[in-house]
Amino acid sequence: MNEVEQLKEIIASSDNIVFFGGAGVSTESGIPDFRSVDGLYHQKYDYPPETILSHTFYMSKTEEFYRFYRDKMLCLTAKPNAAHLKLAEWERQGKLKAVITQNIDGLHQAAGSREVLELHGSVHRNYCRKCGKLFDAKYILDSKGIPTCDACGGQIKPDVVLYEEGLDDETLRKSIQYISEADVLIIGGTSLAVYPAAGLIDYYRGNKLVLVNKSATPMDKRADLLVQGSIGEIFSQI
Repeated sequence: MNEVEQLKEIIASSDNIVFFGGAGVSTESGIPDFRSVDGLYHQKYDYPPETILSHTFYMSKTEEFYRFYRDKMLCLTAKPNAAHLKLAEWERQGKLKAVITQNIDGLHQAAGSREVLELHGSVHRNYCRKCGKLFDAKYILDSKGIPTCDACGGQIKPDVVLYEEGLDDETLRKSIQYISEADVLIIGGTSLAVYPAAGLIDYYRGNKLVLVNKSATPMDKRADLLVQGSIGEIFSQI
């Protein structure tokens, strides 16, 4: 029995699956990945993306932050791919309890997933730092320079977790609870290199840890099932 057949069996026999995903889930929708060979790190900017997407840079060079953010982080034409759609289908069937994602693109919700825990926030939520008014991603995309609130003139900040910023406590708490209670934990499309998010899998207590990824990760040895390849292609076979 090959790995995809084994995965199919695991999913068929479980109604308590949790999925933990990263950038690789969205690259098949055309959203660039930071760390892949053709990702953002290998393109030419005055500063590396990790610097631009930091709290310090946002505060000190806000206009330059937004130039990069509009250019590279707001892929509003992207559509959910086979992986997003399959996860939403499993949730509808009562098999999947939650999607925990490091992505900020909202594609899981667009595919129909309801219980989505966004560890790093979402480009679709932006708030005025002065009065708290909320704005969608299109407002940011259509704005010029530093986007400001149409109600009070305050500066708008994306509700995404920048480098140097902490994760949301409630999102973390719920993620830990889902993972610790899961029968099956499927990890897909992530290098498991970004902490504290990658540390969440230490809370899994079961014996059905499935890793679906194109390349090797530091956690491969811990996996009960390792499926290498494109997550969209693999999920569409199940």
